[in-house]
Amino acid sequence: MLADQTHTGPLLVQRPFYPEGEGACHVVLLHPPGGVVGGDRLRIDAALGCGAHALLTTPAAGKFYRSAGPEAEQVQDFRIAADACLEWLPQETIVYSAARAALRTEVRAAAGARFMGWEVLCLGRPASGEAFSAGWCHSTLELWRDGRRVLTERARFAGGDALLAAPWGLAGYPVTATFVATCDDAALVEAARQAALAVAVEGLFAVTRLDGVLVARYLGLHAESARRKLVPVWDTVRRGLLGRAAVLPRIWYT
Repeated sequence: MLADQTHTGPLLVQRPFYPEGEGACHVVLLHPPGGVVGGDRLRIDAALGCGAHALLTTPAAGKFYRSAGPEAEQVQDFRIAADACLEWLPQETIVYSAARAALRTEVRAAAGARFMGWEVLCLGRPASGEAFSAGWCHSTLELWRDGRRVLTERARFAGGDALLAAPWGLAGYPVTATFVATCDDAALVEAARQAALAVAVEGLFAVTRLDGVLVARYLGLHAESARRKLVPVWDTVRRGLLGRAAVLPRIWYT
C-alpha cells in the first residue's frame, strides 16, 4: 500500500490502484503541465519498505521542449528495502530538437530486493518531420545491489552529431530503449530473448546479462514498437523473479 506521499509543485501522485489485488500497488505519477522547459527541475523520490511491491508509471509521454539556454533536469532516486520489488515503467520521453535535457536515475536495492525498469527515449519528432538537429540530452543510470554498484550507464546525445546516424551509434534510429532488471538466473536471459524475438517490429534488439543485471536494448523508429518489444521481456523476467505474469497499467490504454 502507499504509506505516505508528499509533493511540491505540479508533480504529484494519483491515487494508487490495485489491479493485482494485494500483489502490487500501481501508482501513476502526474505532471499536469505535460512538458518540461529550460530551467525546470523535476525530482521523484520513492522508498519501498521491506516486502513492499510497487509499479510506477506515467499517464503519457514526457516531453522536454526546446530551450533558449537553461538546462532542464529530471531525477529519479529509488530506494528498495530487503525483499521489496520496484517496477519503474514510465511512458516514453520525447526530447525536442534544441532541448537541453539531463536525465538521471539512481536505484539502490538492498539484499534480496528486486528491480525492473525501462527508459524509452525519443530524440526529435520524426513523425512531424523534426530531426534532433540541435541541443543535447544527457542520460545517466546507476543500479546498486546491497551497497555495490553493478551497473552505470551514461549517454550523451548532441543534436546533429555523427553518433546519431553512425552504425556504431544509433544507426539513424530516433528511438532508443533500455530495460534492466536484477537477475541472478542466467536462464532468464535466453527466455527473455526468445520472448522478444517472437514479436516482429522494425529496428535492432539485444539482451544480455552483466554482473547480476539483465539488460535488454532496442533501437527503432517508434516508441510503441519499443514497448511492444520490451513488454514480453518484462513479462518473462517478472514471471521468473516473482512467479506472476505482467499486469499492464490500465492508464496506458486511456
